[in-house]
Amino acid sequence: MVFNKGMKTDKELIEALGGAAKVVELLGWKGRPGQVQRVHNWRSRGIPAKVRLDYPDVFPLPKKIKETADV
Repeated sequence: MVFNKGMKTDKELIEALGGAAKVVELLGWKGRPGQVQRVHNWRSRGIPAKVRLDYPDVFPLPKKIKETADV
């Protein structure tokens, strides 16, 4: 399932996933203090590349990048 197809910003992606609290759940960080605020901050700062790479099931790479990486 690709959530970021046609999305322009990380803010839109986080909202499409259900908001900061839901993203924390998807990442398995629920119950760890400060994680909802951390994800909320990504709405303006952007999702860190390391997080995108560590959680491809939550933040899938765009198709164009995947094709280049598979070469």
